[in-house]
Amino acid sequence: MLAQPTNIQVIGSELAIVWSNGEESYFNLEAMRRACPCAVCSGEPDVTGQVVKPRVTYTDKSFFIRKLDIVGGYALQPTWLDGHSTGLYSWQYLQRLEKEFQSSPLS
Repeated sequence: MLAQPTNIQVIGSELAIVWSNGEESYFNLEAMRRACPCAVCSGEPDVTGQVVKPRVTYTDKSFFIRKLDIVGGYALQPTWLDGHSTGLYSWQYLQRLEKEFQSSPLS
């Protein structure tokens, strides 16, 4: 069974999550925003299945969270200070990101 968050908080430049299995995750906000899974940031497949990643521009406000919403029982939807809010970070995606970020220079 996939762990569910029991506590989610922004602490400085990180998002901290305590999971139902007792584990804790910490996400650098800049790395998290750059990994936004929405179509505007990550692209979406065309009719042939190819994904072209769009060019995304960021500002100083792009890496700060204004608010966090839980979507259903499966995802986190941050609203970033620059107004971007279309990314849904599923619990599974967040747990995968955590593993990827462990070797990232921004984490």
